[in-house]
This record gives sequence, structure tokens and C-alpha cells, in this order.
Amino acid sequence: MDPNALIPLWLKLAYTGFVVVTVAVYAVKYPLVNFLWFSDIALLLTVPALWFESALLAGMMTVAVLLPEAVWNASFFGRLLTGKRVSGLTDYMFDPAKPLCLRALSLFHVFLPPLLLWMIARLGYEPNAWIVQTALAWVVLPLSYWLVNPEVEENVNWVFGPGGKPQHRLPPLAYLGLVMIGFPLLIYFPTHLLLHALFG
Repeated sequence: MDPNALIPLWLKLAYTGFVVVTVAVYAVKYPLVNFLWFSDIALLLTVPALWFESALLAGMMTVAVLLPEAVWNASFFGRLLTGKRVSGLTDYMFDPAKPLCLRALSLFHVFLPPLLLWMIARLGYEPNAWIVQTALAWVVLPLSYWLVNPEVEENVNWVFGPGGKPQHRLPPLAYLGLVMIGFPLLIYFPTHLLLHALFG
């Protein structure tokens, strides 16, 4: 045990164990392209961020998912508490056709943002995180477009349209270009400014 470690060993082991179980289940229950969701990428890359105590990886994953996960949680808890559908983002969490244990694994959306913020508080915020995350997104978004069939699979990272269905107002590649610009400008950079103000 490293006495200079900033993150306790029990947390590294517990989180890694959860991710191993989640990946094993998701690999059986969902198409492999499901792992291209930025939330799933954050779930996976938080493992090396924990073990290597990497401020850059922790910052990248926080920049990537903090705002989208806030919307996910508002949608989930809003419906859970009021019974009213806030958005379609968490419809699958209330689908009785999906096993409860499978839906329970998706509760990582609840604890991942606080964990990432805690990691940044411990490790510091790397100000280049949003730039490196943008580079990663510019790989993931085209892959999502090329590998996902929107007719039979989910609209991963909304590369075919806002929400669950493809849009038809713009040429598909033009829309993809807007998404590739929109993620850095509308999600990553504002989150970067917030994190820099809080932990800079």
C-alpha cells in the first residue's frame, strides 16, 4: 500500500470490481457499440484514472459527462419522484421489460459525477483536459456514426439526430459536423470554465 497515494486502495478495488461486472453484463445484453456512449467511456476510463491517479484522465471524463449526467439525473429523479416523464433520456430505466438488475447497473450515472468531482478535488484539475477530450470526441463521434445502424440500434451520442431518432433536415454528414463542433463548444468548454473556477 502506497502511503503517498491520494486515492484509497479500497475505492480503486471497489470501483474496478463494479466496472468489471458491468462490462461483462453489458457485453452480453447490449450491442458492443453501446460502449461508444461517452458515459460508458467515462465509466471505463475512470478505472485507469483511479489507479494512476491521473488528473488529466479525471478531468477529461468530468468535462465529457458532467453536464450530460446532470440532465440524466434530473430526468431520472424527476420521473422517480413525480411519476412524470421529464425526457426520453432515462425511459429505459422505467421499462419493465428490462431486468431490474440490468437497470440497476445504470445507476453508475448517479455516482460517477460526484466521484469524478471528488477525484479532481484530490488530484487537481488539468486545464488541458477539455482539449484532449475534444480530440477523443473527434475520434468517438465518427466511429459512432460509422459503426451504429440507427434503424436497429440506439442513436449513440446523438450523431444521427437530437434524441432517439435520426433527423432529416440536414445532410447526415453536415449534422455530424455540427455535433463535432457542438460537444466541445456547448458541453466541454463551459464545463472546463466551471471546473477551472472551482479547482483551478
